[in-house]
Amino acid sequence: MIVSALLTAVGINLGLTVLLFALYSILRKQPWSSGLYAPRLVAVGGSQPSEFHIDRLLPSPGWVRRAWQPSEDDLLASSGLDAVVFMRIFIFSLRVFSVAGAVGIFVLLPVNYFGDQLREIDFSDLPNKSLDMFSISNVQDGSKWLWFHFSAAYLITGIVCYLLYLEYKYISGKRLAHYMASKLLPHHFTILVRGVPIGEGISVSDTIESFFTEYHPSTYLSHTVVHQTSKLRRLVEDTENLYKRLTHLKSTPHSSRNRQRSCFLGLFGKKNDLVGHYTKQLEDLEENVRIGQSDVSMTGEEVPAAFVSFRSRYGAATALNIQQSINPTEWVTEQAPEPQDVYWPFFSTSFMQRWIAKLVIIVASFLLIVVFLIVAAFVQGLTYLEQLEIWLPFLRKILKIAVVSQIITGYLPSLILHVLSSFVPPIMIAFSTMQGYISRSEIEKSACSKMLWFTIWSLFFANVLTGSVTSQLQIILDPKNIPERLAVVVPAQASFFIAYVVTSWTSVSSELTQTLSFIGHLLGRHCSSCKGDDFKIPSIPYHSEIPRILLFGLLGFTYFLLAPLILPFILVFFCIGYIIYRNQLFNVYSPKYDTGGRFWPLVHNSTIFSLILMHIVAIGIFGLKKLPLASSLILPLPVFTLLFNEYCRKRFLPIFQAYSAETLIKKDRADQNDPAISEFFNNLMSAYRDPALMPIHHSLNTNEHNSPLLHPS
Repeated sequence: MIVSALLTAVGINLGLTVLLFALYSILRKQPWSSGLYAPRLVAVGGSQPSEFHIDRLLPSPGWVRRAWQPSEDDLLASSGLDAVVFMRIFIFSLRVFSVAGAVGIFVLLPVNYFGDQLREIDFSDLPNKSLDMFSISNVQDGSKWLWFHFSAAYLITGIVCYLLYLEYKYISGKRLAHYMASKLLPHHFTILVRGVPIGEGISVSDTIESFFTEYHPSTYLSHTVVHQTSKLRRLVEDTENLYKRLTHLKSTPHSSRNRQRSCFLGLFGKKNDLVGHYTKQLEDLEENVRIGQSDVSMTGEEVPAAFVSFRSRYGAATALNIQQSINPTEWVTEQAPEPQDVYWPFFSTSFMQRWIAKLVIIVASFLLIVVFLIVAAFVQGLTYLEQLEIWLPFLRKILKIAVVSQIITGYLPSLILHVLSSFVPPIMIAFSTMQGYISRSEIEKSACSKMLWFTIWSLFFANVLTGSVTSQLQIILDPKNIPERLAVVVPAQASFFIAYVVTSWTSVSSELTQTLSFIGHLLGRHCSSCKGDDFKIPSIPYHSEIPRILLFGLLGFTYFLLAPLILPFILVFFCIGYIIYRNQLFNVYSPKYDTGGRFWPLVHNSTIFSLILMHIVAIGIFGLKKLPLASSLILPLPVFTLLFNEYCRKRFLPIFQAYSAETLIKKDRADQNDPAISEFFNNLMSAYRDPALMPIHHSLNTNEHNSPLLHPS
């Protein structure tokens, strides 16, 4: 890629980013947009003024100030510790890449540009120069200037490890403080037991009661057996959907209520009142639900699993962390999620079914990565006009136009990659769901790990390796020039990733306007069948956003020595993302669960991986640049980094896996004098009851057709 193509990509994306910011600042001030751009404010009773003001049609930066002002404690109280951890990724990245950017731009970039490996300096034709001029490829082999890169590697490694340690320590403290400040919560006293051995003529409930009364007599409180309710759950969903439709009809004036004819596709025949029709259907459905609930209770369609509650947190932790049976596949325990976080459909899966599902998902994930590798090979080919002319010879004349070639090589490949990557997160969620996790938070954490691996292999390694193979096939045919050519080819791939980072400005800015939700909102306002839907506050998709952020950290560390020109663009991305996501967390997203910051170890491990990759690349580059001493002296860096990572694993990781006895007992003693504890234990016995078995009485509110079914709280 040449400089002018990069400038074209920067101009396009900068313009789109500013446009999206301005568009959002206007749209958010419209009365009808509160449910889309500030659903959290609507949920607590906030509303937009109805009077018209000219300010509504003018963009303003006031929302940026309001997103910046709240403190971290405000964010913790509003969105939980997971949101704090999410924003700490941005804070950590901004600190690291502020230092890395200063070193890269003011030290490494001039050293690279004034090298003479590739050409003589010619400032007069800078726009037509290749970006390789700004990479380490342009430094003369064996040059003493390479020691600046060597020193920078040690400097940035030390800074990153120091900041990582501070962040791990800070978030660990936040996690413990958050736990100690928490109220009485059901999942702190409850575990899930799977693989309950069932005897002949003995129910699952009696087996669990007998086992825990015998082996945990002083701490056992109660249990709730899981039932097979998949058919009943579908019936309950049909009832809820019909109730929503009826709610909408009853909220409209009587004269304008929808009516439909009884014959020939609703075109002929007598008109029927839909309210009365839906009311009768709702009553019938509720009766079927009650019959189904009774059948489940009477026939005992029990799953060999149950939520078991204890009188103390320490008692629950003891049962959780001790093997209950001599057979490890029986009486398998795991931490219970929050009641609203439970994912009920997959409780019927056995140990063997979950194990087989895990293997199938591993294979499916591998095949998905392979398919995306093929796509990445084609996308990378777009960055090289010579290859594109060979593949599509009928486009040769069009590709000769300067603007077209700059857009294709500088903007189109990264745009295609962004669009295709957006389809992957839902697939990973589906894969994780099939593995039989018991909670939505565990499903999302598993999908986050899968997305991270997919991002590393399919978006990073695939593009680096594919670009080298497809565009530099002569390297294999001419082994004598392998070291010299690789020193140019590997850093040259930075041009593609620079364009990818620049394109991400638009991608992350579209989070503000939420284009798809905006279109759906407009259609919903004019579609009567959509207006009856319950008002819902979305939750932030950590499984897709965290890997995307970590990818830019990987790119920044990997190309810090090779092509520091990428660093300011990455820094701009983190600045934009920091403001946007703070705004979204306060105004749009509401937490559906709280893992207590358990996403951070994944962030830490990804950063360590990025550092190790930077060291490996540095060792190879210094060798290819004929500076073997620097290559040898870099070897201790990955060793020290791995030792540092091992220390963090021993020092901090256990805090994210389980709470200590000291913490649990202190918390139990502090709650002994809580006057609400007796009522809490009474409610705990029914906290994990399957929602499909809960009584529903929607039709009781439909006796008067003109009375609303939903009352404002």
